[in-house]
Amino acid sequence: MKNFKNILIMLITVATYSQSVDFEKHTLENGLDVILHQDNSAPVVVTSVMYHVGAKDEDEDKTGFAHFFEHLLFEGTKNIDGGYGGWNQIINSNGGTFNANTTADRTYYYEIFPSNKLEIGLWLESERMLHPVVSQKGIDTQNEVVKEEKRQGENQPYGKLIEVVSENLFEVHPYKGTVIGKIEHLDAATEEDYKKFNKKFHIPNNAVLVVAGDIETDKTLDLVKKYFGEIPRGEEVERNFPREKPITVSKRVKSYDKNIQIPAYVLAYRTPPQNDRDSWVLNMISTYLSDGESSKFYKKIVDEKKMALAVQAINLSQEDYGIYIVFSLPMGEKTFDEMNKEIDEEIYKIQNELISERDFEKIRNKIESQFVSSNASFEGIASSLATYHMLYDDVNLINDQIDIYMSITREEMREVANKYLNPNQRIEVEYLPEEK
Repeated sequence: MKNFKNILIMLITVATYSQSVDFEKHTLENGLDVILHQDNSAPVVVTSVMYHVGAKDEDEDKTGFAHFFEHLLFEGTKNIDGGYGGWNQIINSNGGTFNANTTADRTYYYEIFPSNKLEIGLWLESERMLHPVVSQKGIDTQNEVVKEEKRQGENQPYGKLIEVVSENLFEVHPYKGTVIGKIEHLDAATEEDYKKFNKKFHIPNNAVLVVAGDIETDKTLDLVKKYFGEIPRGEEVERNFPREKPITVSKRVKSYDKNIQIPAYVLAYRTPPQNDRDSWVLNMISTYLSDGESSKFYKKIVDEKKMALAVQAINLSQEDYGIYIVFSLPMGEKTFDEMNKEIDEEIYKIQNELISERDFEKIRNKIESQFVSSNASFEGIASSLATYHMLYDDVNLINDQIDIYMSITREEMREVANKYLNPNQRIEVEYLPEEK
């Protein structure tokens, strides 16, 4: 087993570089969606569950619950004692690794095991769904863990930057909050509050189970039915989030951080949902502007004019709205307006001129490389299958996404830049060192 652990990381990164990822999709009677991907090239299997619950699903006065459960659901189950230590011991003793993460839109859990331990992975995730222990003892333990995580995050340089952007970019949609939530809400929450949240969201008909790797699909499906079939269906989750009014006038805000010495200048635009074609186009625009030393921002602002240490354009894709961020770290005494002028000039060029054929081909090559890399491990494939199914409502995107990118034209890039990236459609954040 020790030798397996030593080569586990190497094996799970064995690339599946074919253009097609084969999978089967099933739905159990309780509403649990099941996606199976068989690839017998390495003796590794990933079991993962994505729940359609994130920070946006919380009550305004009970924030942080989704992320809190990312921790709490490792506190043991009816048949797993010892809290996190008990869970950890089972996985480690069977040669596995595990992790979980939470966003505004979903929560994701996964285990990586030698393929002969598939049943252990399925049992663990079924236990998490069917027999979780939501008790005051576990709540108190994880409350301290989450508090420390929040403190560490806020004490990191630029640790509150995304929070500042979100709370100013959104007025009514719950994206205005943070994933980790407010500590006072977690402190005030009762055991009953947590039990209600668990019953509402951590249910089979609000989840997708993905098993990827060295499996036989027929046998795996039988095991899935064995472990998950008895879990009762929950009430359907209804979502009706308020819609944001378009931004028509820019807004500038200042925020201060005691942990930085260099300011950050941020331009942030509200953009369409991640399954909107325009979101794919915005990904290409950000690649063009700031991916690598040959990108427009880097060559002009960092290399030639030496106005900034870094300039980055990022399209943060989300289920309901995206966030397009241009982030810069100024060199010396360069002001916010000086930096904005240079950034806006490059965006203006995209809005009014077609990018060169040569640059366009470079973008397409980079996008293709990123696409291949995202599916180069069993864990990457499992995550992609779950994400495309749950948040895009199209699991076939694991194969078809690249075709969307390859169909995008230079003209579309110009049109989309004009549609979303105008000065009157953004918030401007001066993120400054706190004076001591």
